[in-house]
Amino acid sequence: MTNLDLYAKAEHLLGIEEATEALYDLYRSELDEYSVKTLLDVGCGRGGFMQRMSSDGVTCKGIDLSAVMVAECKEQGFDAECIDIKEVDGKFDAIVSIFDVLNFMDNETLLSFLESVADKLNDEGVFIADINTLYGFRDVAEGTMSSENEKEFLSVDAIFQNNELHTKFTLFEKKEDGSYVKHQDTIVQYFHKIQTFQKLSKLKLVEKQTFSLYDTEDKTLLIFKKRTE
Repeated sequence: MTNLDLYAKAEHLLGIEEATEALYDLYRSELDEYSVKTLLDVGCGRGGFMQRMSSDGVTCKGIDLSAVMVAECKEQGFDAECIDIKEVDGKFDAIVSIFDVLNFMDNETLLSFLESVADKLNDEGVFIADINTLYGFRDVAEGTMSSENEKEFLSVDAIFQNNELHTKFTLFEKKEDGSYVKHQDTIVQYFHKIQTFQKLSKLKLVEKQTFSLYDTEDKTLLIFKKRTE
């Protein structure tokens, strides 16, 4: 099991449903300003945003590096693949990366990813993503939590230092015989400065807005247009 698959198995214990829905509403309202007929959801998760956009008549494709997430998308009938963006065929009017997707990339990976985003956008295409602010990492994400139900127990321990958040997930799953299976892995997220996004050759940062998802100004929404000059 990869660390992203472990996250997928534990996600329902994290209590992030309300925050996820709030982000979906925000992205959807931003996309209303553009004429979007085709959309690529990078880090599509279980397909919640594609479901919303499909109901608006948008043709959606999702990709995610978690096979668990992609399998659930396919079960719902969505066009989803467990591939890297470089492997995606075609171009799109809009690309989105919702809820920390960019934070999972180190700087080198991020810059390569953003190049690929530009390559997969139609002319005048729009890319929307969100990142954690420094406050969001240091004062909101860092710390410990636990959650449980009758069959599972999750412990999360997150430490932020040197602009990196290291989050250890420990999940215990109860088997039918009463014993437990333990899954444990660490996921690393990276803080990115806004300046990183202002110097791109193929994407132009046209809007940024800091907002409060969990706490005071813990998130920044980034909106890019494809450079055509």
